[in-house]
Amino acid sequence: MLFRSVETASRLPYSRFPLDYDAEDPAGILLPHLALLKRSAQVLQLRAFAELQSGRSEKALDDVKLLLRLTDAVRTEPFLISQLVRIAMLEESTLQPIYEGLAEHKWSDAQLIELDLELAKLDFLADCQNVQKSEIFFSAEEANYWRRHRDYAKQFAQWGFRYSDSFKFKFAICRYFPGGWFYQSALKNGRTLMEYLPAVNHDTKTISPALIRRADAAARSAVSFFDPLDSLKEMFGTDFQFVGNFLEKNAYGQSSVDMARVAIALERYRLAHGEYPESLAGLAPQFIEKVPHDVIGGGLLHYRRTSD
Repeated sequence: MLFRSVETASRLPYSRFPLDYDAEDPAGILLPHLALLKRSAQVLQLRAFAELQSGRSEKALDDVKLLLRLTDAVRTEPFLISQLVRIAMLEESTLQPIYEGLAEHKWSDAQLIELDLELAKLDFLADCQNVQKSEIFFSAEEANYWRRHRDYAKQFAQWGFRYSDSFKFKFAICRYFPGGWFYQSALKNGRTLMEYLPAVNHDTKTISPALIRRADAAARSAVSFFDPLDSLKEMFGTDFQFVGNFLEKNAYGQSSVDMARVAIALERYRLAHGEYPESLAGLAPQFIEKVPHDVIGGGLLHYRRTSD
């Protein structure tokens, strides 16, 4: 019954989870659906494996398409954590059945075409830029909230977060910060986040490690004990404190999608010719519209055909 409901809901492309974007505390917007999506993806992955092994590739294809729909269900949510969960679902659950079917030659040409069409819709570089821009406004609202509500310890206790004694001291100090420091924190944080924007070039579909390192260095040099947002972000870990980690995960996610599409094109070539091509150039445009490039630097993907 559960998956029947999920399958029915997946046919509603404009459906959204009922999030309270008007909550006074932006960090308090509840996202309980993320954990449920991850668990559903894990079960769907197992069912897809079973169907592939049972020779029911059409059923497995339906499950993979549903996995992709679940992966995409939170694409428009402007939260860094939602994007990270999407990438985790892709890496941990969605792509593995595709590769299992490729390795054991379970997919037909028509099924491979469908899989490629679905994967081609994923653009983690564009999506991560949207999240980056949203994060600037999100952090400004968060600074304004903490300016009005200074009891960090009480708030984190309500969220169920545990923290060390060093944070207790920080939280006590934050209660007595001048109000203007919170505005300064929002301004500094916004400028720091903007340093990361050039690292993603959507026109060339590339990410620059050099620009990420430069932005990370600027962010680390700007960290201050007396900055309200710095104290808050430190509690949530490095993905929130330094956006470079977040961008690297998006690069990895997009690379995984691109390699899956190339693998699909290679299998289609093998089905048509009985062997793999000498180079990736032989895939386009018949088996893939355009061979993806490396998202780091924009160079060609490396490929070689082994003796077997």
